[in-house]
Amino acid sequence: MNLLAVQRILGLLVMLVSVTMLPPLGVSLYYGDGNWPPFLHAFVALLAVGALIWWPARGRVRELRVRDGFLVVALFWFVVGAAGAVPLLLAEEVQLSVTNAVFESVSGFTTTGATVLSGLDSMPKSLLYYRMQMEWLGGIGMVVLAVALLPMLGVGGMQLMRAETPGPIKDSKLTPRITGTAKELCRIYIAITIACAAAYKLAGMSTFDAIAHSFSTVSTGGNSTHDANFGYFNNEVIEGIAVFFMFLGGVNFSLHFLAWRHKRLINYFRDPEFRAYLFVLLLAIVVYFLVLWLSQPNADPGHAFRRSLFHAVSMQTSSGFFTDDFTHWPGALPVILMLSTFIGGCAGSTSGGMKVVRWLLLWKQGQREVVQLVHPSAEVPVKLGEKAIDPRIVDAVWGFFGVYIVAFGALMVLLIAIGEDQVTAFSAIAACMNNTGTGLGEVAQNFATLSDSGKWICLLAMLLGRLEVFPLLVLVSPTFWRR
Repeated sequence: MNLLAVQRILGLLVMLVSVTMLPPLGVSLYYGDGNWPPFLHAFVALLAVGALIWWPARGRVRELRVRDGFLVVALFWFVVGAAGAVPLLLAEEVQLSVTNAVFESVSGFTTTGATVLSGLDSMPKSLLYYRMQMEWLGGIGMVVLAVALLPMLGVGGMQLMRAETPGPIKDSKLTPRITGTAKELCRIYIAITIACAAAYKLAGMSTFDAIAHSFSTVSTGGNSTHDANFGYFNNEVIEGIAVFFMFLGGVNFSLHFLAWRHKRLINYFRDPEFRAYLFVLLLAIVVYFLVLWLSQPNADPGHAFRRSLFHAVSMQTSSGFFTDDFTHWPGALPVILMLSTFIGGCAGSTSGGMKVVRWLLLWKQGQREVVQLVHPSAEVPVKLGEKAIDPRIVDAVWGFFGVYIVAFGALMVLLIAIGEDQVTAFSAIAACMNNTGTGLGEVAQNFATLSDSGKWICLLAMLLGRLEVFPLLVLVSPTFWRR
């Protein structure tokens, strides 16, 4: 293991994180909210710490091995969570403890959107912007920028991309070089963000709200500048724009790239995962609409459809935005909404959850087992579209599914063991592990009431969900550290 090479990269990445303190510093000076010192001090401190980490290993320029890549990715998310908490700790307006500051930071960078803050409407704009910026960087920007820059620093990026890219199929490249792939994805991500901000502005948002919400919408993060979230705007057009861009955030960015390159939307519909993603969302919208409409006498069908559409897309894409309190929806709808977060968006998207392609492969595998019960000697491959899937990938999906559920159950039991009720424990771990941020019970609006130990359990759930379990489990495996 090239520990010095890993140290060098971490030092460089911490210095890169320090640069992210400059935009909120500029926002503070522009709006005159007086909250610029925490960002200035955080910039200087993180730059110095990063330089101290980097300097002893500055000459250790080597190609990373696969094990080194997993270590860098896992350590980076721990480091960036701690580094991002520095200005929140220093900000006198919020006065957060270490636990709450780290929770808010990790929640932002993992695009979970769970928060311990309240009173957002009166909070300094620089802090509001910073929360959204963390989500935007965490969605895909931080990963893409790191992979694009590492080769320029003398380090290959393919190992990092393999460890970081969600989904079971990780080695398909959009361009011949990984740097080119990262840059193309970055351009697409920025273009979609700009389009989202412009649409919000035209629909009536202020410039600040439009930019901030475009960050959290495209990253499917869910943070807002208002306590009432999207309910604050009470605007059908704004909600429709949010639905469209949340939907785009939940789509594999490789499909965005292909559609952009070939100027053909048909590329989306040729992808079996995209078709399944669209089907599940449409089914959810219909079910929610029928229950909301039929359960309330004289209910306005237009209003019921509007609520169904927004929350179906928001929850499955792991955005976690809300326009009203869905925890009081009739029947089993609140639980169904939470369960939909386990599906998530497409692989290669900014969404959390297990990803549609994994559920699709499990469904195909189930169909194959039924056929083989009737025809035991038949060779029935699992296919996505016209392509037969390697059995090893199917096995890996089953392994991921099992480990994910076991990890979820263990963390939920831990929360119950420290005193949380069952509804709160279930929804808190589901919201954090699926990177949705919105739950039921005590965490329906805010995670502030959880104990410190409960918040650290939720922190672990966020990281497990963001890294899709295995990169963290690999680090505690004796095989990983064996020579």
